[in-house]
Amino acid sequence: GKHGMAALSERKIEIVRTLVRAAPDKVVGGLHAALADTGADSALAGVRRLVEGEVADRRLRNMVLEPVARMCVGDGRDARAMTFPARTLGLVWCGLKADAAQEVAEAAAALADYKPDESSQEPFDKLCKIAAYALRRGAGPDFQRAAEALETARPGGAERFAGCLDIAPVVRRATLRLPEWIAHVSESAAGCRLAYKDAVAISDDAGPRFFEMLAAQMAFPWMVLRVICAVMDKPTERYLADSEMVGFGERVMVEIDEGLHTITHMDLSGGAPAGWAAGKRVELITLQTAEMEACVDLSKDQGWGGRIAKQKKSLAAAVEARLRDTEKLTALALPRHAASFARMQRNVPRLSTAPDPLTVSRATALLAFVQELRTSANYGGFASARGKALEKLGDILDAYVEEVLDYVRTGDAEDEAVAEAFLEVAAGFSFYIRGEKAMELVRRRTAAAINPGQPLAAEA
Repeated sequence: GKHGMAALSERKIEIVRTLVRAAPDKVVGGLHAALADTGADSALAGVRRLVEGEVADRRLRNMVLEPVARMCVGDGRDARAMTFPARTLGLVWCGLKADAAQEVAEAAAALADYKPDESSQEPFDKLCKIAAYALRRGAGPDFQRAAEALETARPGGAERFAGCLDIAPVVRRATLRLPEWIAHVSESAAGCRLAYKDAVAISDDAGPRFFEMLAAQMAFPWMVLRVICAVMDKPTERYLADSEMVGFGERVMVEIDEGLHTITHMDLSGGAPAGWAAGKRVELITLQTAEMEACVDLSKDQGWGGRIAKQKKSLAAAVEARLRDTEKLTALALPRHAASFARMQRNVPRLSTAPDPLTVSRATALLAFVQELRTSANYGGFASARGKALEKLGDILDAYVEEVLDYVRTGDAEDEAVAEAFLEVAAGFSFYIRGEKAMELVRRRTAAAINPGQPLAAEA
């Protein structure tokens, strides 16, 4: 019983504390949820208190350092985005708790009744300022270790991180506005420009840093192009390419190329999830090309403009190749063979051996891909190709289902269990082409053909 459960010794709690401190936010959050109903007299009560303390501490840390928190990922060496080693966040925070305990307590009090848009952000901004100063001075062991980690990841990293902390107050205010800036670019251009001016007033090379910090706050970092576009007033490609913002456009172009590669080399063994993922990637490419066209005044046939024109062609070609594969593989998954009837050769469903799971899975991946294309077909310029493919696929399925049902009804199927298995495959396929009702219909007709005496379930 619970009386036999001794509380953990101090030494063990200390071990747990070390582990919890080193764990990522997600893990700590999971522990917190798992321990939620631990009673006060359980052996885990001490662990629960420790985890609750850690959760509160991280909420405060992530609030204070919000403008840089999401940039602290992995080893901080991401070749594309501005990132810093994940450890930096914890080290800087430990340094603040050691050297600025009073200010940390004030920030904790401010967080307790904080309302975005109403409350002052001053207590949080003050700590960012202290951290920037301490990092540059290498004051205290935590800040020294943070500076070392930053320099090891990238030379000049400590100064770059301090530079981010310098403009943290501007980014913190801008983050509250981001959703509306992205949704209504033209109406919010003035607000974007003001924030940018504030950042550059703090340090004249802060422009790219400001955009990197905003990008890190976004679900789709490439959408920072909208803010850049608002600040620069739809720059020409040439102007953007000659500016220090060139990286942001280049990054999107590379992401589009990677997406095209993914679609050309789709992994069909992953079944439906792989197909849906590739279909979503097509949609992402269409969004990213549209974004570049909307945000940058592109040149017609060279530079980024030329590249985007090529990328759009490649996308349509890749999708159309996948559509042809879908017809081929769907037919392969529902195999036919030549049979003679009254001296005439006909291609009929082959019902001697069970469906091949690998072929079915590969066809399913492609069918799921075709289904997922509905959102991007119009913009991507392959709506008619998709329409034709769906029609052909529908014909393949209809003919197959009718013939197999016929065999089952007349008792001519070589193997009724195999026939039933193929009808189930066909039902699954029709879900991707025509939706749930079509799938249910094939299933109901199969049941009726196998048990002709049974009354049919009510038609949907």
